[in-house]
Amino acid sequence: MSRRTTAKKRLAVPDPIYNSRLVSMLTVRILQQGKKHLAQRIIYQALDIIKERTGEDALNILETAVRKVTPLVEVKARRIGGSTYQVPMEVRAFRGTNLALRWITKYSKERSGKSMAMKLANEIMDAVNETGNSVRKREEVHKMAEANKAFAHYRF
Repeated sequence: MSRRTTAKKRLAVPDPIYNSRLVSMLTVRILQQGKKHLAQRIIYQALDIIKERTGEDALNILETAVRKVTPLVEVKARRIGGSTYQVPMEVRAFRGTNLALRWITKYSKERSGKSMAMKLANEIMDAVNETGNSVRKREEVHKMAEANKAFAHYRF
């Protein structure tokens, strides 16, 4: 990290087919061992599966899923006077999107199924219907923040 200036945020380059930054960010989350083309193929197959099942635009469904999984508040550990408090903090938009994509990919990898594309499609569909593990994780984070609301005055 530079002492002089803060690093500038680099925006993700839109993907070639859907021309979407969100798909590009999801590609980076699924990426393993530098195999970007394979990650893109998995995502495109998952979006095709979603389009077949619903008959709607898959990109809109992905955006809806990410919106439903994105947390509004989270807790951060803050050490004050020898004791550590879980302080609820608001989540910025970019971090919220990153958390949502991270949770969707994590829980799709943990699913049982044949292919990663199928597992990802199922997790996205469950997120849209508000039944998936990623939505449950969001609710869990919100409950933690609600339970520790008394420590909100320790915000930095």
